[in-house]
Amino acid sequence: MSILNGLSHGMKISITRSITTAFEQYMADILWEEEAYSPSGFMKEWQRYIQQSASWYNDVPDDVKNDPQFHEELAKKINQVVEKIFSEEPTTEQIETINALQERLGTDYDFSCKAEARFYIGFLTEYEKKKRNS
Repeated sequence: MSILNGLSHGMKISITRSITTAFEQYMADILWEEEAYSPSGFMKEWQRYIQQSASWYNDVPDDVKNDPQFHEELAKKINQVVEKIFSEEPTTEQIETINALQERLGTDYDFSCKAEARFYIGFLTEYEKKKRNS
C-alpha cells in the first residue's frame, strides 16, 4: 500500500504545492538556467522549504518521515510535479507580455513553460522599473 496515498487529501495537495513552490523558488534562484540546475541543489532547497515553510511537514508522523518507502514515493511525486511544470505551455497573454517587455528592454530570454514565463514577467518588470528609476 502507498504511504503517500494514505495521507489525507488536504495533505497530498499541500505536498504537491510545496514541491511546486520549492522548485519554482530554486529555478528563480538560478534564473531558470538549465545548465545551472543541480538535482542535489534542488533537493537542498526542497528540504529547507519543507522544514521552514511547509505546514504539512510537522503533521506527518516521524515513523512515516523515516520510512524509505515514503521517500521513494515522494521522489516519484517530485518528478511528476516537475514534469508537469515543464509541460505546461505559456499562455498567449504571457507570451505577449514577455515579447512586449523584451522589445522595450532589448532583451532576448527564452522560456518554455508557464512557470518560467511567470518568472520572466516578474524579472523583466522589475528590470524595467529599475531602468526607469536610474
